[in-house]
Amino acid sequence: MATTDRQNLLSDAQPMGNNQLEPDLEAGNQPSLLKQSSHPICLIFHYLFRIGAICTYFFGTWFTDNFVLIFVLCVLMLVFDFWTVKNVSGRLLVGLRWWSENKEDGTTTWLFESRDPSRPLNPVDSRLFWTGLYVAPAIWVVFGILCILTFKLKWLLIVAVALALNFANVIGYTQCDKDAKQKWVTGFASNMLGGSGAGGIMGGLMSRGITRMAGSMF
Repeated sequence: MATTDRQNLLSDAQPMGNNQLEPDLEAGNQPSLLKQSSHPICLIFHYLFRIGAICTYFFGTWFTDNFVLIFVLCVLMLVFDFWTVKNVSGRLLVGLRWWSENKEDGTTTWLFESRDPSRPLNPVDSRLFWTGLYVAPAIWVVFGILCILTFKLKWLLIVAVALALNFANVIGYTQCDKDAKQKWVTGFASNMLGGSGAGGIMGGLMSRGITRMAGSMF
């Protein structure tokens, strides 16, 4: 997919609002998380494959002693989870997207895109996205420690694949979020302090100073 096509993905996403909450609020009922979500199906799939991989790893031996089968099932679900989080749920739930491109000289460049800051996030979607993003690798770390302590070293193969795929999304989205905040701060400072002449120069200096300060904070 071309870079320009990738950069249009966020602008095509649906607005992050949910008018279905009004009947529940009027009735005095607390709506469920799925009803509060702007993208409930996406939210389900954000957790579906990672929970499936964890459950297959943890409970798989209850149903079969075939390690190869459990390994294949776990890896398939981990790959599906990686693709879903990287290409779908991050874009819809938090308005972020990252990818990498290989240059002709062999180097890899990380590219980020983010939603327009005027487009508000659904707080439920955002909170559940980041929770799922960080909790899953923490669980796999615990599994890895248990494998070492119980000398079940072959199970570390599954844990290693899980950590590699999970941490790729953790690093990608953490850097993407940091990049988005820096861009928003820079854009805000430029709009407030922009202009020509001495004002424009002062605005540029202050904008760069705010950007560096934002980079150290996030």
